Amino acid sequence: MKPSNKTVALAAAVALVAALAGCSKDGAKPASGAAASAAAPAAGENPYAALAKLPDWSGVWEPAMFARANAPRPSGPPAPPKFTPRYAAMYAAYQEKNKSTPGLNFVSPVANCVPPGVPGSMQQPYPIEFLFTPGRVTIAIETYSMVRRIYTDGSPLEAEPDPSYQGTSVGHWEGDTLVVETAGILPETSPINGILGHSDKMKVVERMRLTDPDSLEIKTTVEDPEVFTEPYTSTFQYARHRDWKIREYVCAQNNHDFVDEKGRAGFSLDHKPGEKQ
Repeated sequence: MKPSNKTVALAAAVALVAALAGCSKDGAKPASGAAASAAAPAAGENPYAALAKLPDWSGVWEPAMFARANAPRPSGPPAPPKFTPRYAAMYAAYQEKNKSTPGLNFVSPVANCVPPGVPGSMQQPYPIEFLFTPGRVTIAIETYSMVRRIYTDGSPLEAEPDPSYQGTSVGHWEGDTLVVETAGILPETSPINGILGHSDKMKVVERMRLTDPDSLEIKTTVEDPEVFTEPYTSTFQYARHRDWKIREYVCAQNNHDFVDEKGRAGFSLDHKPGEKQ
């Protein structure tokens, strides 16, 4: 018997709700590698229903190094980057200043509410959230209310993308791992903490995967022949909070931090308009 329009609509709605939750069909287990590889909808398949084949990344993810709960943390400091001479001198000067200036942890205009750009925007001490929709993974970043759009519809990475803080990103699934390639990142951003600026040749590749049901790993490789003598890879861990919600973050609101013309961080005690005296 042919199903009624009401039955078809109900089935589509159920599939849509499951997909928007980012869950596998049983609502708990991550999808298998084979299933995740087949995330593209089959002919005639509801594109939202196809998302149920992907791993469950629902909830909000907090950088594990800042998490209060038990979470995986790096076993030790990462291997140092290998820089070209110009950037090696810049990084050495930053490291030396960091020894004598307590609290110095950046040389970028971030304190002036300028976005850090990729990969820094993924490594701020604030949570992130993943939204799966057909042909795209959207990352909502609480810091400055930033958004990244990763196109998973098979589109190639543009040869000369229009530069932006988050760059242009395309991705694909390899089993349960989301592989993201990003280019077109504004050259005045920081490729790693301690370095300000890079060339238009910089590319970033991220490999994102669950390491256990409540832990997410992002392995990031930054490549720029003018900054590094070889690609630099670092690993960042995130802890899941299933009951958290992303909040609005307007950096300029009541902001007292600043960076002067020499890259020195400061704090102003002047009252902002509208602040209580």
